[in-house]
Amino acid sequence: MIREREKTQSGITLRLEAGLIGFQFWIKQIFLTLNRLPLGEAVFLSYMSCGCFKSILPNGRFASNVLTSLVLGALATACVETKQVSIKHTESGLVDSTRPQSLTSSFPVLNGIDVLVETDFEWLVGKRVGLITNHTGIDRFRHRTIDLLMDSPKVDLRVLFSPEHGVQGVLDSNIGDSSDQTTGLKVYSLYGQNRAPQPEQLKELDILVFDIQDIGARFYTYISTMGLAMQSAADAEIEFLVLDRVNPIRGDKVEGPMRQGESDFVAFHNVPVRHGMTTGELAKMFKMELDIPVSLKVIRIQGWNRSFWFDETGLPWINTSPNMRSLTQSILYPGIGLLETTHLSVGRGTDTPFERIGAPYINDLQLAEALNRLSFAGIRFVPIVFKPDASVYKGQTCQGVGILLTNREIVRIVDVGIAIARTLYSLYPEEFGLDRFNRLLKSPSVLSAIRNHVSTETIVNEWNEGLESFKARRQPFLLY
Repeated sequence: MIREREKTQSGITLRLEAGLIGFQFWIKQIFLTLNRLPLGEAVFLSYMSCGCFKSILPNGRFASNVLTSLVLGALATACVETKQVSIKHTESGLVDSTRPQSLTSSFPVLNGIDVLVETDFEWLVGKRVGLITNHTGIDRFRHRTIDLLMDSPKVDLRVLFSPEHGVQGVLDSNIGDSSDQTTGLKVYSLYGQNRAPQPEQLKELDILVFDIQDIGARFYTYISTMGLAMQSAADAEIEFLVLDRVNPIRGDKVEGPMRQGESDFVAFHNVPVRHGMTTGELAKMFKMELDIPVSLKVIRIQGWNRSFWFDETGLPWINTSPNMRSLTQSILYPGIGLLETTHLSVGRGTDTPFERIGAPYINDLQLAEALNRLSFAGIRFVPIVFKPDASVYKGQTCQGVGILLTNREIVRIVDVGIAIARTLYSLYPEEFGLDRFNRLLKSPSVLSAIRNHVSTETIVNEWNEGLESFKARRQPFLLY
């Protein structure tokens, strides 16, 4: 009897030990995500978790006591880590100690719009305002920037301007002018007949405000809209104010070739594919390097560190465009998005755009084997078959690969995108459409290297010199 009891307890112990790391991680993530819960609430959450797990374990004091100890141990670890993060942020100046403690502890990162609200819109008082924004222009409580400005008695909001995908972020075509359904304000489209505000649209304004969430890739067109609008503001001799926002895929990672050739709407300025900058920092760079004589101001983010991914900010996620639906897709986009001008589906028209690629001419097993053989860190490929219901190859059966992001900290996604292009060109030289690859890549030298079957490693090494130069070039414009 005693031996049987010992055997049972030993089995429970082994099962608990096997799940300890994952279990503690789960509890810590709950605690850290909720970001410094009051102690009573945290302990309550821990005991509720204990109850849930006890229900699937053998009954008895042993299991209950051990499990409760594990939960509270994980909670204590999370408390210590949270305190350490808080101290680190304060000492490094990342948290503004002048803000109310309730805001500092509950919302560690504040975008420009949140800071503007805290200052009671002092930057806009007495000025006639035009706002360039879309559905991503929200504060930390998901209140629209449009409504926050419109409802303030201190702000005279006159007109709106919308970028690609429209003010509601749902359209995938050229867009005409419209009106905002809530406020009735006129919305001038900057992705239709005009790509920049026109002089007659600015003549009754004193300042243009820009508040749109970028994604961190050169060919994502919101930053091109900003640059063109800055030039229009300069011509109209009005101010330009950027409500800065975090770079969701970090501000300390830079990847890919520099732009070669002239400026256009998918490559407004000479920066790499993954630039690692915020919109406010890019605005400062545009002003100085493109000699735009505009009166520029940037309302800085508070509490942001360049090493933060978006899910480490505590800010609410919102799909930045119809096919940008998750942080994972944002991380993959600088490399996988490059491919979509070729004869390839990148998953538009499916539930997981940029997490899959394919085409009717591809053998999925062959492609997956070839890509996995390259052994890129942080990513794997699974053979799949899918049928897009929109965009490239709509209604056609495509074979290809699902892209699994296994370690976002080490993946070099632009390198991966180049390797995929090389592989597809090697396997399907007639069908892939390599000549179209440069439309977003903007690097004839890389295109030539792929055509000549130069290795990915050699291609990357050749653009690294330009990357190092860019890192030094961007330094004077970094705000964080």
